[in-house]
Amino acid sequence: MNAHSPLLFALHGSRDYATRVARHLGLVLADLEERAFEDGEHKTRALTPVENRNVVVFHGLYGDDERSVNDKLCRLLFFCGALKDAGARHVQVVAPYLCYARKERRTQYQDPIITRYVAALFEACRVDRLTTLEVHNVAAFDNAFRIPTRHIESAELFAGHFAGLPGDIELVAVSPDAGGAKRAESFRRALERHTGRAVGSAYMEKYRSNDIVTGAMLVGEVRDRIAVIVDDLISTGGTLLRAGQACRDAGARQVHAAATHGLFTGGSEVVESPVFDGLVVADTVPPFRLDPALVARRLTILDSSASVAAALAAEYR
Repeated sequence: MNAHSPLLFALHGSRDYATRVARHLGLVLADLEERAFEDGEHKTRALTPVENRNVVVFHGLYGDDERSVNDKLCRLLFFCGALKDAGARHVQVVAPYLCYARKERRTQYQDPIITRYVAALFEACRVDRLTTLEVHNVAAFDNAFRIPTRHIESAELFAGHFAGLPGDIELVAVSPDAGGAKRAESFRRALERHTGRAVGSAYMEKYRSNDIVTGAMLVGEVRDRIAVIVDDLISTGGTLLRAGQACRDAGARQVHAAATHGLFTGGSEVVESPVFDGLVVADTVPPFRLDPALVARRLTILDSSASVAAALAAEYR
């Protein structure tokens, strides 16, 4: 990149991902210091001067064995505030996984809309821009933030992977619920571009009330086709398993599943299930909850860092 290239920082737990993005850009990560105090408080400061510089801060906002979601969010916000206090011209956060993106609306009386509260926290700490990958609800994400945002879809990433499926069998893109139909349609169009052939579409009926999921109707033709179920994330895996079994019952010849964020909070059931011929996730959340041997055997992890690098390169060229 040129002389106007941004400084890139990555907080603890996000350095591997940020390093790969930096490598695509021909840059290296800037130095920072993270300190924890005896009472549980902490501070993070840049060790590279940031005055009048454009700065990009990487942090994946998922909870892990070391730090909770809230701890990571707090550390990120404080660091961004410190950068602005030190004179940074423009601070952009790249959060490959954005926390609380699923709590974007009220589903019960007096429910919180936490996506909007998170947006207010970013704005209060003077973050100038947020980039993230495959949020749960794009419209809600856009409406929550008053600062510029960038949403990077995974459709092209997944389409490039699934373009290698057998060419003599019809393909169908499946949404595991009606709410994800736009995501599945984006993938379907991308897969058509990559393969040069028609791709069908289908979606699964789904209703949720107090964590109880109902609905069993599959809309669309999957018989004798290869079904690719596309979602934004895997948490317990129950949604994908329901959709996958429905495709099997409807006569699909193969069933594959793809989700950008692999949280795997429900353990390994979805990965081990014989329902799926293949299971694909992006690298926005490391599969730390799964046995490494199982990951190597049953899970394909796609590198999304080039997509993020391309977006940053276009902005700072």
